[in-house]
Amino acid sequence: DFAMVLLDEAQHIKNVSTQNAICAKQLRAQHRLVLTGTPIENSVTDLWSIMDFLMPGYLGSYEHFKRHYEAPIALGGEPGETAQVKLRRKLRPFLLRRLKTEVATDLPPRIERVASCSLTPDQRTVYLRLLENARRKLTDMVTQQGFQRSRMEVLKTLLRLRQVCCHLGLLRLPGLQSAMPSAKTDLFFELLDEAIDSGHRVLVFSQFVSMLTILRQELALVRKEMGE
Repeated sequence: DFAMVLLDEAQHIKNVSTQNAICAKQLRAQHRLVLTGTPIENSVTDLWSIMDFLMPGYLGSYEHFKRHYEAPIALGGEPGETAQVKLRRKLRPFLLRRLKTEVATDLPPRIERVASCSLTPDQRTVYLRLLENARRKLTDMVTQQGFQRSRMEVLKTLLRLRQVCCHLGLLRLPGLQSAMPSAKTDLFFELLDEAIDSGHRVLVFSQFVSMLTILRQELALVRKEMGE
């Protein structure tokens, strides 16, 4: 028995059926730690194997994790975003992250530019409608069940409001059609044009995988129109 087992480059146990993973999980220790710069290489299930070494059973069985986390996140949309929020909340208390300033002191400070935009009329209409419906529903839920039991519904509501602010297509509401679904997408292409004209390369992130899908589709249409 060991007092501590620490795995460096812990992504090497991401595949549950490999000898690396099987042997590592057979080690007996009072304390366990892992170090990795790439906790996810293929899919979110990589995290399950690492956490199964650290705290067996904390994220449920492998099949349970794939059904309730990997599958919804891979599909995207509202179920996937909700699964991401739940998984982030479960993992956050056990993660320690190093900052760039602690690792690469020679790099210059990051320059942040916040670009704001107003909702389109269509977005504003949907936002206010969702807000009003949610206010009535949550008021009744909190009154009857208390805030703690209503937290998931509160998070779900906040998630949908954030989706409205990104793009109406993220809601996937039946019958919802809009000529102006996203002010943020319009701003994105303005900033992208500026970056390309200046000879820069761009790396785009979003907390919504489905938002990246929409941007990719829009970019494909632009390239097709330009004949590229």
